[in-house]
Amino acid sequence: MSRVLVTGGGGFLGSHLVERLEGRGDEVFVARRRDYDLTAAADAQRLFDDARPELVFHLAAEVGGIGANRANPGRYWYANLLMGAHVLEQARLHGTEKVVIAGTVCAYPKHTPVPFREDDLWDGYPEETNAPYGVAKKAVLVGAQAYRAQYGLDAVFLLPANLYGPRDNFDLETSHVIPALIRKMLEGDEDVVLWGDGSPSREFLYVEDCVDGLVLAADRYSGAEPVNLGTGAEISIRDLAGLVAEATGFEGRIEWDTSMPNGQPRRSLDVSRARDAFGFEAQTPLREGLERTVAWYRKSARVSTAA
Repeated sequence: MSRVLVTGGGGFLGSHLVERLEGRGDEVFVARRRDYDLTAAADAQRLFDDARPELVFHLAAEVGGIGANRANPGRYWYANLLMGAHVLEQARLHGTEKVVIAGTVCAYPKHTPVPFREDDLWDGYPEETNAPYGVAKKAVLVGAQAYRAQYGLDAVFLLPANLYGPRDNFDLETSHVIPALIRKMLEGDEDVVLWGDGSPSREFLYVEDCVDGLVLAADRYSGAEPVNLGTGAEISIRDLAGLVAEATGFEGRIEWDTSMPNGQPRRSLDVSRARDAFGFEAQTPLREGLERTVAWYRKSARVSTAA
């Protein structure tokens, strides 16, 4: 049994991770924003005083889709930078044995050659709409490596592909593409309008697979170099919309609003380092993961309506 702190433990990814850790017998302390504001140094110190963790998973983030990033560039830079810095500093001060940090694929340069290799991370500037968020996370990577070099803190940094699955954020103002598509196609009119032209590609990682990667990294990896977590499978947003339409039974028309941004042109990860370093391989095909997510949202929406 370990004493484990999960920042962002009440969120989408965090709630799945907490269930996994509790299931294997760990003593888990869940840090939620309403209780601890990790952008404030005093709150971060109070959290570590309360939790006394041996292992930390730093998942807390302020994040959203293209629209949310365009609306909150300053906040996303500030909040994510400070949360990461405060977690690293308090882990050092409290003698925490290990910190596993969730970074973001948004940190990669806009025109990174596909598949993205971890060594490409510094070869350019991120895509403009999510650059403040991505740059803040890259700074946390630098901090993790610096704390390892100076203080011996075992801090590892992971770069998950775009996540999806049950309990995702389905708020159309802040959600990412898959939950937005699911909600629009289940609840919208005959026509659904999507941003851009559908040509950009993305790679999607089912949330339970990401949990597998986090736990494996905590157990088996102690390297300074960042590690991608993904499937290695790339799909265009246009083709993704077709898969979601099949999963939801949507038979209306999909329109593309080309006056709105596409975001990064392509995203797909080289996942060999995770496989070689700690044995991680994603298990959930995209079609199957979408079906599970749609089923969860249908049930959740019925419960919400009934309530």
